[in-house]
Amino acid sequence: MKIAVVGTGYVGLVTGTCFAETGNQVTCVDIDERKVEKLNNGIIPIFEPGLDVLFYRNVEEGRLKFTTSLIDGIKGAEVIFLALPTPPGEDGSADLKYILKVADDLGPILSQYAVIVDKSTVPVGTAEKVHAAIAKNAQVEFDVVSNPEFLREGVAVEDFMKPDRVVIGTKSDKAKSVMNRLYAPLVRQGNPVIFMDERSAEMTKYAANAFLATKITFMNEIANLCELAGANVDDIRRGIGTDSRIGKRFLFAGIGYGGSCFPKDVQALAKTAQDHAYDFKILKSVMDVNASQKSKLLPLIKAYFGGDLKGKTIAIWGLAFKPYTDDIREAPALENIRALLAEGAKITAYDPEAMDNVRNILGNQITYAHTSYAALDDADALVIMTEWPLFRTPDFDKMNLLLKNKVIFDGRNVYELDQMKEMGYTYYSIGRETVKND
Repeated sequence: MKIAVVGTGYVGLVTGTCFAETGNQVTCVDIDERKVEKLNNGIIPIFEPGLDVLFYRNVEEGRLKFTTSLIDGIKGAEVIFLALPTPPGEDGSADLKYILKVADDLGPILSQYAVIVDKSTVPVGTAEKVHAAIAKNAQVEFDVVSNPEFLREGVAVEDFMKPDRVVIGTKSDKAKSVMNRLYAPLVRQGNPVIFMDERSAEMTKYAANAFLATKITFMNEIANLCELAGANVDDIRRGIGTDSRIGKRFLFAGIGYGGSCFPKDVQALAKTAQDHAYDFKILKSVMDVNASQKSKLLPLIKAYFGGDLKGKTIAIWGLAFKPYTDDIREAPALENIRALLAEGAKITAYDPEAMDNVRNILGNQITYAHTSYAALDDADALVIMTEWPLFRTPDFDKMNLLLKNKVIFDGRNVYELDQMKEMGYTYYSIGRETVKND
């Protein structure tokens, strides 16, 4: 099939590349000339494990192309994916200006029947708005379908190629046939393609992310209670995670969720509830708890240094909102760095992938180390913000030589308490007892 993908962010580039991998002819369209030039020169603008192998193979074999021209990109396409940003507005609602602008542009240039697919995460009723925008100037038949993505950054390629399920919202039998044919190679193992109406498909994405964000936040609340009651959140996680009704995923306590999906999707669903005069109390609590959880370590850091951080050098391991990505959107690390800087601290940070993105935002306000150990050199304390695997088994003897004080503030519970006691560290974590090195 010939496919067009409008937008080359995380979702668009993974979508286009993976559909090319299943034998389709894919053209990705983006108005950013510099980004398209990089892609045409073989430079992938995002870090996503496994994407490079598929990207280079399909570019070389001529199945994956890039252009800034919408007219050229959609020419002959049976399916046109809209994978465009939907950033949160001031009131928390998803901003549809990019999607509706492309919809306006599509109407007069459609030359044959096509299925227009909302791949972006969009509020309930967006498919109808997109259909109306295209219909104003369209001279041919078309359908608008909702096909939300469920990709996890860091394993997005695997998620796309081996989906748990595919959700498709359409009332059109013709569109259903096209989408069935498109996804057939990806669901050969029997994972379901679930058809529903457009509004239900749009709500499904928000409901899924809001539920997962709630699960994370619930465990963070349990962790906070554990600290007061003298319990260990890791034991509780194992105790409830083995219950098949609950499941073991998204039960790890920490300093809150971030990224491109959970924060804005929870806000958008709360705004949808507000628009329908429904008081969604659980979501309000999720947002409030997550906001406070992100800064949970700051009072502990200040207290350790007697309330004065002026001139203290804080080493930070991890800048991305989670491992295996360079995405720093809503990352707890950024909020903590700004707060520490405001207190007069100096920051030396290391992350395997996200430092360039942070540098684009913070510039030279902090120091960027070339290795995790370089970040520790002459630092007064270590703060862990992202649970990258390489942080789990460091050379503690080397760390002891570099750190001024044997103190770690761990926002992701990377180390075991017994290990920290044995190493002689003062160790603060989330939902567990504090290890004191007296």
